Amino acid sequence: MNSVLELRKQKSRPLGFQPSSRSPRLLVAGVDGGGTGTRAVIMDEEKRVIGEGHAGPSNPLRIGIASAATNVREAVDRACAEAGVHRDDVLHATVGLAGVRRKDIRDVTLGKIKHCLKEIKSIELLPDGDIALYGATDGQAGLVVIAGTGSICCGRNRQGKQVCAGGWGPIVGDEGGAAWIARKALQAVARASDERGPKTALTAAALMYFKVTSPDDLSTAIYSPAMTNDRLAGFGREVVRVARGGDEVAVAILREAGRELAIAAVAVIKRLRMQNDKFPVAAVGGVYGAGELVLDSMREEIEKTARHAVISDPLFPPVVAAARLAHAHLREELALAG
Repeated sequence: MNSVLELRKQKSRPLGFQPSSRSPRLLVAGVDGGGTGTRAVIMDEEKRVIGEGHAGPSNPLRIGIASAATNVREAVDRACAEAGVHRDDVLHATVGLAGVRRKDIRDVTLGKIKHCLKEIKSIELLPDGDIALYGATDGQAGLVVIAGTGSICCGRNRQGKQVCAGGWGPIVGDEGGAAWIARKALQAVARASDERGPKTALTAAALMYFKVTSPDDLSTAIYSPAMTNDRLAGFGREVVRVARGGDEVAVAILREAGRELAIAAVAVIKRLRMQNDKFPVAAVGGVYGAGELVLDSMREEIEKTARHAVISDPLFPPVVAAARLAHAHLREELALAG
């Protein structure tokens, strides 16, 4: 993902909470976390991003609730350090995480995050699809199709109804996401090795990425207890590289990824009865770094159902969308306070 701010040197002050004596400012925090990493921004009253921080993954289903909350705190602390503020300067935070669609998991995770960031006055936790959708359309009708480590599609129609499809995780879902692409590529390598499928340059790419000398050794590497879904998903970038070199097997895998992402989008479009509407479909996530290798087939499939849909970039990155939601929430609180 592109950086929200120009890269700058971190300020020398320690990370974390320190009492602040400055005049009050209407500062909010936005957080976007998933299976690969966590990003946080600090936004001021003019909706300007004044600090950004990064940390490790924060999907509680993948790394546990405590570790997820710790990485959220680390990202927020780094954003505060870059902005030259402290946690107690932040009046509200909106956090969007993968893996919190279930209310019971969301409630427990929110409790842990509040404990880790107890100096922040108010915190809300949303599924990552919600903040990505808001960033895609600024609250208007449209869809967002997220394809990072995993995948999910969320949409909102003109009546305000919102639904999602996908997001079932790496065992039963995440079609079109980076980990899914990597698994498809490794299956192609296995078939090529057994002469059950065509030869492919993915074989050499897999040997290099997983640091083994022959296809027979791949099973040792990929089934190692140390192998994580994130590490596996990283091989997806190699699939893109091989596809750009003209390998037909790799190209076919990426086209299939695009179709799978479109299937989720079409399901959402039909449930929201948007087939005849004109609306944006924002593509969010690292998989779209493959460009038209994924987008062509995705566009073709969506247009069969909704010919007025337009594939587009999101209006705001998810992390900025989270901060804008926090800003709107704070304004509502201040208005109610009189």
